[in-house]
Amino acid sequence: MMEVPCSNCQTVTRVEVAFEVRNFVCPNCQSVFAPNNNGLLAFTGQKLQHEQTFENGLTVGQKGVLKGVAYTVVGIIVKKAYGTFYWTEYTLQDASGKFRYLADSEGHWIFLEEVTEKYNLTNRPRFLKHGDIDLRLYHHTKVEIVGAKGFFDLSLPLKGNVFMIEYVNPPYIVSVERMGPDEVTFFGTHINRKEVVKAFAMERTNARVGTGIVQPFFVNVRGVAIVFCVAAILIFLTHIAVYNGQKSQDVLEQTFTISEQNNKSFVSKPFTLEGGSAPLTVFLDSDIDNSWLNVSVALVNEQTNEEVYADKDVEYYHGYEGGESWSEGDRRETLQLCGVAKGRYHLLVTPMWAPENQSNNYMRVRAVWNQPSTWNAWFQIIAMGILLAVLYFLNFNFEKKRWADSDYSPYSE
Repeated sequence: MMEVPCSNCQTVTRVEVAFEVRNFVCPNCQSVFAPNNNGLLAFTGQKLQHEQTFENGLTVGQKGVLKGVAYTVVGIIVKKAYGTFYWTEYTLQDASGKFRYLADSEGHWIFLEEVTEKYNLTNRPRFLKHGDIDLRLYHHTKVEIVGAKGFFDLSLPLKGNVFMIEYVNPPYIVSVERMGPDEVTFFGTHINRKEVVKAFAMERTNARVGTGIVQPFFVNVRGVAIVFCVAAILIFLTHIAVYNGQKSQDVLEQTFTISEQNNKSFVSKPFTLEGGSAPLTVFLDSDIDNSWLNVSVALVNEQTNEEVYADKDVEYYHGYEGGESWSEGDRRETLQLCGVAKGRYHLLVTPMWAPENQSNNYMRVRAVWNQPSTWNAWFQIIAMGILLAVLYFLNFNFEKKRWADSDYSPYSE
């Protein structure tokens, strides 16, 4: 346990640290301390005049368990770039003394660690490969340290600038910082704000604003596209396997007269359907003239006694008026029962002619269990295509917002 009393504000800071402290910044008054000739931390005469507040963040000495590892917050640095953009970096140390880092930028969090890779970035190449990850240049800039708290294993460049260059491929980031002759490379990944809040039992945290530099889109559009393509292939293969060789089947053809069947139900002979589900289409044809009739059709499953009903009006009117002939309606109509599965059925057909009908006498009914259509398969594929197009559009705009503050945006004109 390291205990440091501040000689300026008398605040005592106690934190477990497992490294040689080269700078300490009082969390209360921002006084900067460094080891003196006797190896004791002494006030250097400098104070950090922080331009923003440390509210809604972690505190020095705060403990938490993140990704299954217990950490202690040993140091906090607030940095500024481009004159107005601020973010906070937290130094975490585990029980073995290893460091990890959390960066909070407008409510977007990144979990980082120092890596040994070194890159020649003198000419600021547009692309960088880290392991098997390809990253794109986001920005390079001077960074100023404008606030700090806690213990550090390095001498903070309080007066000089830190040069930083960052490459991204969400949710990954490679950040290279140069402080004088020293250069450090960090590799990080986006981390959900809720995960950080839960890990450190934070009561408050900064609200998320805009799009984070490595914030991932809520779905992997490329992965969705691959899944949809595989699903489309499976849909067609399944359709072929289920309906292969299945043909249209006539199940009823009957003529009814008004004298025999008006308002009476006709029961068809039983019929058996074999194969995949398909629509049952009923064709209606009559000699009606300036009149109407109604046909009610019931499909009865003889094994389950389930009944499916449909009805249709057949009407046809015509005349001569104002020197012109006119007509409306049709003597031929169809009705359809969708998704009729295999099984044993019979039909109940009930025709009803108009009461005033005197001249029209017959009606023909023909029922056909259709050859299966590929419409259902195409409907699902079209729906997936529309959804994929919407996701692509949303992702495109999401990425444009991410790169809006970068001088190296792939979306620039």
